[in-house]
Parts: sequence; C-alpha cells; structure tokens
Amino acid sequence: MPRLSFLRAVPRSFIDPLVAFVVLAVIWEKAVDLLGIKRYLLPPLSQILATAWKNIDVLLRESAITGWEVVLGYVAAVAGGVALGLAIFALPVFRRTCYPFIVIFQGLPKIALAPLLVIWFGYGTSSKVLMAFLFAFFPVVISTMGGLAGTPVHLIEHFRAIGASPWNTFRRLRVPSALPSIMDGCRTAMPLAVIGAIAGEFVGSEKGLGNLVLLANANARTDLLFAALLAISVLVGVLYLLIELIARRIWWRGL
Repeated sequence: MPRLSFLRAVPRSFIDPLVAFVVLAVIWEKAVDLLGIKRYLLPPLSQILATAWKNIDVLLRESAITGWEVVLGYVAAVAGGVALGLAIFALPVFRRTCYPFIVIFQGLPKIALAPLLVIWFGYGTSSKVLMAFLFAFFPVVISTMGGLAGTPVHLIEHFRAIGASPWNTFRRLRVPSALPSIMDGCRTAMPLAVIGAIAGEFVGSEKGLGNLVLLANANARTDLLFAALLAISVLVGVLYLLIELIARRIWWRGL
C-alpha cells in the first residue's frame, strides 16, 4: 500500500516522458544489433551512456562553461526583451522607430553573424553570450507586446470607469495580465539561447559543449559525439525546468 500511494503521488507529467524514454531506449538498443548498423555510425545507447560516464568530468566541465554562457545571454535577453516590449507598446515613438528594425534584424540568419562576433569579441565567452542573447531576444519582445495587447477590453473599460490613470491601468492591469504570455516567451527563449551558445561555439571556441562536439566529430568518436549531445539535452532540460519553477512562482505571487 505505501508503494502504491507513493506512485500515485508522482505526477503523470514525469511518469509519461520517463516511460516513453525507456521504450525508445530499448528500441534504439535492439535496433542497432537487429539491423546490423555499424557502431561507428550509430552506437547503441549502452555504449553512449558508458562513454558519457567515462568522460563525466569532461562533460560536466564543458556543460558548466556552456551553461554559464547560456544563462548570461538568456538573462540579458529576458531583461532587454521585456523592457523593449514594454517601451514599444507604451510609447508610439518606439513602435514607429524600433519595431521595424527588430523585425528586419530577426529575419537575418543569426549563424551568419557568429563569425563577425568572433572577430569583434574573440574566442572567449563574450561572443557566445551575444549569440545566446540574439537567439533568445526576439521571442521575449514579441510575447511581451502580445501579452500587453491581449488585455481583456472589459477590464480596461472597468479601470476607466473607476477613474484609474493610464499609468495605473498599465501597471496594475496590463502588465499582470501579460505575465502568462511573457513567461511563455521566456520558456520559448531558453532552448533558443542554448542553440545560440552552441552555434557560437561551433564557429569559434576553445571550450564548451559545442567545441566538444567538433572535437569528437574530427576524431570520428561517434560515441563521444552522442554523449556530448546527451549533455546538451540534459542542460536544456535542467534550465527549462528552472524557468518553469520560476514561472510558477511568479504566477502565484504576481508582481
């Protein structure tokens, strides 16, 4: 009975992905042998996990480097994106001048800017942080503007009826009403920040998970390459879970 009560306490949102992962892992493991796939092309999952455990120190060190780049770029993107989204919505002059440039800049392939950032800021952390920032910035701006514009009309009319000033309406109604949309943008931006940092490491770096992927590929170490990809996936999952916990805390507490 205690075991059954414990299982009931575990959320389905955790059990279902775990079951799906186990099923996919078994299929992957068996398919390599049954289909006769050469292990240097697609190693079985057991070999990848063994390689990851053997190189756990390297994976943790490189994950910490990439994670720090992602966090710095992501925090800057959220702060700047929310601030610019608020300014564009509240001030018509920002909407007329800044928004067209943001849309045009978003259309540029960010990976094409990576070599330029490496030339300007070198092979260190700065160029990777900027890449993470560029990838994550636009979704936060758009979600902030969309959340502010999506405030229910009847609530706006209610605030006008009670004589609330435009500033109080903006601060006490529009911003709290936009929080769910802003947090959705922040959730979307987190994986994009990881992609940006990894893309920056691909173009020019001496450390980080992206650099480890390139080294493993250059040495034909497919097992180590998959181990690095697994580390990237774990990094994305941990950071996304952290954002989800922060979002729930903000949702319950409000501003």
